[in-house]
Amino acid sequence: MPLTIVANIHTVPGKEQLVQSELEKLVPITLEEAGCLQYDLHRDNSDPAHFLFFENWESRELWQQHMNAPHLAQYMAATEGAVEKFVLNEMTKIA
Repeated sequence: MPLTIVANIHTVPGKEQLVQSELEKLVPITLEEAGCLQYDLHRDNSDPAHFLFFENWESRELWQQHMNAPHLAQYMAATEGAVEKFVLNEMTKIA
C-alpha cells in the first residue's frame, strides 16, 4: 500500500541555511532509492525556519529502509542541535 509522508522541520533561529543545505543534499540520493515516488522539499514563504518534505513511497517497508539509510544518519549528525522541532506524519491517500 502506498504511503505519504509529511515531515515538518523547524530550525533553531540562525541555523536555517545550515539545515537547508543539509536537507537539499538528501533529495537526489533519496530520489534514487527503491520505492521513492516523490520527495519534494519546501520552505515556508513566511517562516524561513520551517521546512517541509512531501514524500510518496511505494510501501511503508521501503520508506523504513530510507529512514535507516546512511545519508539520513549523516544528515542527523550534521544538523545536531540545529533542529528545534521535527514532526512526521504517515498518511494514506483517501481521495
